[in-house]
Amino acid sequence: MEAKKIAIGDYVLAGGGANGESYNHKSDPNVVLKLYFPGKIQQPIDELLLARKVYEAGIPTPEPGEFVVTEDGRYGILFHRIRDKMSYSRATGDHPELTGKYAAEFAEMCRQLHATHIDTHQFENVKNRYFHLLEANPFFTAEEKDKLHRFIASVPDEDTAIHGDLQFSNAIFVGEDRYFIDLGDFCYGNHLFDVGMVYLTCNLNQEEFVKETFHMDKAAAIRFWKAFVPAYFGNDRSLSDIETEVLPFAGLKTLIVERDSGCPMPEFRVALRQILE
Repeated sequence: MEAKKIAIGDYVLAGGGANGESYNHKSDPNVVLKLYFPGKIQQPIDELLLARKVYEAGIPTPEPGEFVVTEDGRYGILFHRIRDKMSYSRATGDHPELTGKYAAEFAEMCRQLHATHIDTHQFENVKNRYFHLLEANPFFTAEEKDKLHRFIASVPDEDTAIHGDLQFSNAIFVGEDRYFIDLGDFCYGNHLFDVGMVYLTCNLNQEEFVKETFHMDKAAAIRFWKAFVPAYFGNDRSLSDIETEVLPFAGLKTLIVERDSGCPMPEFRVALRQILE
């Protein structure tokens, strides 16, 4: 895929993430640039191709545009900018008194996403995604990998959408309009793979990371999770019962975190105890 050359001077830095930074166009308020860190070339190509398929599948997400490259060789993607948007993490951090409202709205977005049947020939099965991650991970022993492989294989299949990195910073809203963003790990499969990431985000990250990334203290993130659970699952089951079911799926996200960080993450591995012991 040929990249369109752009001048980074035409953009202003808006924020950052694990894989790169976002920039707003200085003169066109409808354009946002997701710019990857130096050396990442295939990842933005893969994300753009996937983003186009996700958008065409009817998932509420900003419309993707062109593949671009800056003067210094950094690659990125242009997206339609959702003006005056707010993420559910930022909104919760700014207005903790509305935690229940925001958690319920986010839960409804997730319920709708996980009820969306998609063409399984167009997207990857989440279980295959985790099999590949497990095979490539250098930090688990062969015995641990065997146990994790058997657990993943045992999970019932579903043909519905999976965000892949489902956290309350990857859902935004403006007025009555709501969108998912950062769908680079989008696939299909059992909804618990996604809900596990919600649990990890709210419960397993360290305090400093939560404050820097989600603009709240960890106690506030835990309150969001506790409000999310009944809004997503209903009131027929206890919080502890649901957390027991979700916990190993949160632990499996270790494979994604360790892929991105390049080092073992013991704070997340504790969630794998019931699989590995």
